[in-house]
Amino acid sequence: MSRRGWWLIAGCVLVSLAILAGCGRLWQREVQAYIEAPFPAKLSAWHLFTAHSPALQPNRGVIPYDLNTPLFSDYSDKFRFVWMPPGTSARYADDGPFEFPVGTVLAKTFAFPLGVQGADKLIETRLLVHAKTGWVALPYIWDNRQNDATLQLVPDPVPVKWTDRAGKPHDFTYVIPNANECRECHDNQKVLLPIGPKARNLNKDYAYADGAENQLVRWNRLGYLQGLPAVSTRPIAAKWNDPGSGSLAQRARAYLDNNCAHCHQPGGQAGYTGVDFRLTQTDLAHQGLCKSPNSAGEVGALRHDLVPGHPDESILIYRLESTAPKVSMPPLGRDVVHEEGVDLLSQWITSLPGRCGGASDRTRLP
Repeated sequence: MSRRGWWLIAGCVLVSLAILAGCGRLWQREVQAYIEAPFPAKLSAWHLFTAHSPALQPNRGVIPYDLNTPLFSDYSDKFRFVWMPPGTSARYADDGPFEFPVGTVLAKTFAFPLGVQGADKLIETRLLVHAKTGWVALPYIWDNRQNDATLQLVPDPVPVKWTDRAGKPHDFTYVIPNANECRECHDNQKVLLPIGPKARNLNKDYAYADGAENQLVRWNRLGYLQGLPAVSTRPIAAKWNDPGSGSLAQRARAYLDNNCAHCHQPGGQAGYTGVDFRLTQTDLAHQGLCKSPNSAGEVGALRHDLVPGHPDESILIYRLESTAPKVSMPPLGRDVVHEEGVDLLSQWITSLPGRCGGASDRTRLP
């Protein structure tokens, strides 16, 4: 073939590649909203992510977020994202979850580090979808090759081996709550609701790809949040492991708020106990001070939920230090002891004044 012929072929190839590149942008698959059953069998059908190796890459309109004090889940890494249908937004609330529009997808992926910097083994991605009939919990379990995740309403336990930053090895069975068990944490007054995305949890800077910005401001600027009040009136929760973010009491209460209050509040699964761990609850008596237990769990020979000055006599610590069925708290989503969390709460209980049976039983929190 002549040189002119080769140049013609090369030119055609370049033009074709340019056309395909342009078409690729036109054909870019947007996030797919599913607001009624049947829901997709594969996570990829939602088009929430454009890639998942070495890290999850969100699609257009899918915003990553984080919480000041998150729920402990067996030391797993968690990656949170939110997506809302174009032209819709959430309604701000000072307390409790925002009012999200129908079609909203809250995605939380649980993973464990592989020992390679920035790489994780993806275990599950839980979707909380605001469907036509209300919120729906959908657990997607990642395959061993990390190609995709499959919807499993009753997932099998997953063996997990990993080494933390301190070099300590962990070898345990990661138990994934099934779709019905999700209700035990997310139900309030028998209505399934989000837990984490509250103003006090989101009020923090996040390191976005284009620079750090306060999450509430980001959501508002992108049209994902309406009714954002002035900076001075926005609540903020302390970071449980950051002494610079609040006092010992504030950090302990933030931990209880995000690890226990979804059940221990009026309308929650453990609302009948009378214990209320919400951050907005300032009466220590309602957080179990010198209170006799009335829950179904086994509490050994201990007599009170919280004994000021004595974490070793407090049922709260006893149950957090256990992994036994009908003893451990929370009863779902935790199969190992959060040693640092127990230490924080033990320090807090040690600092509490008074004694059970005395006049100082009722103490108001700062």
